[in-house]
Amino acid sequence: MPKEFQFQVSPEAAANEDLLAQQVAKFLKISPADIQKVVVLKRSFDARQKAVKVNLKGNAFLVDEDYTASKIELPNYPNVSNQQEVIVVGAGPAGLFAALQLIELGLKPIVLERGKDVRGRRRDLKAINVDGLVNEDSNYCFGEGGAGTYSDGKLYTRSKKRGDIDRILELFVGFGATPDIMVDAHPHIGTNKLPQIIQDIRDKIIACGGEVLFETRVTDFIVKNNEMKGVILKNGDLISATKVILATGHSARDIFELLHKKNILIEAKPFALGVRAEHPQELIDKIQYSCDYRGEFLPPAPYSVVKQVNGRGMYSFCMCPGGVIAPCATSPGEVVTNGWSPSKRDQSTANSGIVVELKLEDFKPYQKFGPLAGMEFQKAIEQKAWHLAGETQKAPAQRMVDFTQNKISQNIPKTSYVPGTTSVEMGEVFPGFLSQIMRQGFSEFGKSMKGYLTNEAILHAPESRTSSPVRIPRDHYSLEHLEIKGLYPCGEGAGYAGGIISAAIDGEKCALKVAESLNILLP
Repeated sequence: MPKEFQFQVSPEAAANEDLLAQQVAKFLKISPADIQKVVVLKRSFDARQKAVKVNLKGNAFLVDEDYTASKIELPNYPNVSNQQEVIVVGAGPAGLFAALQLIELGLKPIVLERGKDVRGRRRDLKAINVDGLVNEDSNYCFGEGGAGTYSDGKLYTRSKKRGDIDRILELFVGFGATPDIMVDAHPHIGTNKLPQIIQDIRDKIIACGGEVLFETRVTDFIVKNNEMKGVILKNGDLISATKVILATGHSARDIFELLHKKNILIEAKPFALGVRAEHPQELIDKIQYSCDYRGEFLPPAPYSVVKQVNGRGMYSFCMCPGGVIAPCATSPGEVVTNGWSPSKRDQSTANSGIVVELKLEDFKPYQKFGPLAGMEFQKAIEQKAWHLAGETQKAPAQRMVDFTQNKISQNIPKTSYVPGTTSVEMGEVFPGFLSQIMRQGFSEFGKSMKGYLTNEAILHAPESRTSSPVRIPRDHYSLEHLEIKGLYPCGEGAGYAGGIISAAIDGEKCALKVAESLNILLP
């Protein structure tokens, strides 16, 4: 039996196999020569003290024990070419993992994606970054892999009760992700590596007899006697199916509008909205690690901060160490920001969404839109940002201290946001109550993170697509829509997930419920 260990070591020891073996041997009170292999199972960084430590948990295999390196393998997916078809709308993590689960259960997924394949999206991302041109079907939010493909690839979720997180991580490893994601406390793939993994998932779906159709936008649902019968595409084609998993993502406004128009029940949902703040990574390292130089054994420092301001939560969201800010509009005439990091997190800046929780009462000026009130609130801010910044994809920007003091910044240095910025007083972008909360909140952030409140930090507006402004209600047990049989609202767009892992888990859950409704024996 391997010997278990759990202790703290220096970052240098954690990064060096020989040094780590010495530390493990010392902990176990044996000779390093007795150790055949050290296997780390969990790893996290502890920066609460002046000297940063690495928390490790793992097993030490001794020289007289059998040791075989474990290898994660994909499930034995059957060929489903001639099996019952299930429509999956959207090829984000919810849709792709739903499709994989359907295949595992012996059902044929037909995945309909409004955007382009993962490689084809790149031309449209260049167009929005360089030329300010927004393709409504292919952008940072729409296309193969969804918003996550070109948005960092964070695999961390606080929602441990949602489902089997390790299963999702193992599937990612099986499709090419580094095994480190099974070990790190805050796993991350990186925007540069995700596209190939997403493509390999698509190739597996097709190889097993499933279908993945790109540039295929759903424009209508066929519903008879409150039962799903299929979907109609933008080109007029009809695809029949009695089971539809709706996994469109949180920015598919046309789908929300379609559901409302057809009197299919949806609800306004609170979400969070604010800005994306960019600091020099060296400054965040200095704050978090209490040192002037991070060194080669520590990763670029992340941060997480939460404050209560006037009865509302204001917090960091999707923090990207060593990352960049990206333009994530999905329609012309709006500006939206988000952030991502490459796998090495080696850019010179750190950025994070800093957002304030909204309440349904905040949407009262838009109550004539019914359940779409939150969406219209969101849209109005994005359109105002576009107008104030010059009606291109430039983002309204302001230095952080200047914002807290209601002062227009005299100049904005070049940031990682490629389309560029326009100096704007952020109070013009947001409703007064929101600006007031953020001004006070940044001052509070500065008290708990000495050095965070600085004019070296540049705020970009808005960070508005944190989660869906709509919930599509579903039965707690069957996961079917409360009124439409055979319709399975799924993932972030339906209001049941928040990130890659939780969306993937929800996709699997919906696929399992589809199979259960068809009396298929579940594993």
